[in-house]
Amino acid sequence: QGQPVESGGGLVQAGGSLRLSCKAERMITSVFWSTDFSWHRQAPGKQRDLVAETTSAGANNYVESVKGRFTISRDNSKKTVYLQMNNLKSEDTGVYYCAARIPGSGDYWGRGTQVTVSS
Repeated sequence: QGQPVESGGGLVQAGGSLRLSCKAERMITSVFWSTDFSWHRQAPGKQRDLVAETTSAGANNYVESVKGRFTISRDNSKKTVYLQMNNLKSEDTGVYYCAARIPGSGDYWGRGTQVTVSS
């Protein structure tokens, strides 16, 4: 019941924008409120790396390479976490995964959504 579902990936030209969504529809609302979420990226042939995270306390953190370009946000009423990606670069290409860290339960991963940035 904790597994999130990602959507919003696609093919975009360098400099373009995409908004990814991570919906935890089956999660109880009160659990969603207390859950930390993160976005991770796995480029072809590389390991999966953290891109951005948002905590239940309202803190948002980003890796240096996306600061100023990506924005993570959450809508607790919709049980959805977003990743707004602007000024995309070819190195942003990869599969983007959403992870939910549920207190007392563990980490739940989505199946990912593909983002391809053409130069």
